[in-house]
Amino acid sequence: MNYSPKRIIQLLKKKGYVLKRTSGSHHIYYHSELKKTIVVPVHGNKNIPKGTFMSILKQADIGKEEI
Repeated sequence: MNYSPKRIIQLLKKKGYVLKRTSGSHHIYYHSELKKTIVVPVHGNKNIPKGTFMSILKQADIGKEEI
């Protein structure tokens, strides 16, 4: 499975999240209707650890079947 920050950002944008701001190496995405904020760590080309990746998906209500 691909645990890259690019992949999770694609999934968030597909769900309606927009980039609100960037704080160092973290991108903060916001969904105005759901009033949810999701933080995505973007450390160059490094993959996100599996647990962190799954936690971000859970926070954004993205199921494993949507990956």
